[in-house]
Parts: sequence; structure tokens; C-alpha cells
Amino acid sequence: MLDLQSLIVLLVVGAIAGWLAGAIVRGYGFGLVGNIVVGIVGAFLAGWLLPWLGLSLPIANALLSAIIHALIGAVILLLLIGLIRRAR
Repeated sequence: MLDLQSLIVLLVVGAIAGWLAGAIVRGYGFGLVGNIVVGIVGAFLAGWLLPWLGLSLPIANALLSAIIHALIGAVILLLLIGLIRRAR
């Protein structure tokens, strides 16, 4: 179970990562709430995918590292969503 502080950090990291991913991958933004969700799902995606690929980011600042990981995952997620939308 998440405590309140962890939940707030998760939402802030998700919001920042989702907003940045929406800015990087133009045309696939989902608004504030959608970008938070994309950032949070992207963080989980990157947390699973990056170690599986043998990649790690040696950044001393834990918050910055979390944002970059979530950003990478959110960009991947938005690109996948874009591919699915185009295929329809």
C-alpha cells in the first residue's frame, strides 16, 4: 500500500514524464490526467523493459532518475499507441 507521500511523488513523476513525452511525441497527448496515466504506466513499462534489455541509467539523483525512466517508458508507450491508431 502506498502512503500519501509516495502517491504524491508517483503522480508528480507521472505528470512530468507524461507531459514531456507528449511534447516529444507530437500529436499523441491525452490531456493532464491522460498524460499522468501515460507517465505512470510508462514508469512501470520502463522499470520492466530497461533491466530486461540490460540498460541502466547511473544517475545519482533518485527523483531525476525516476523521471527519466518514466519518460523513456512513456515515449515508448505513446509510440506504440500511435502505431495502433495508425493501423486502424
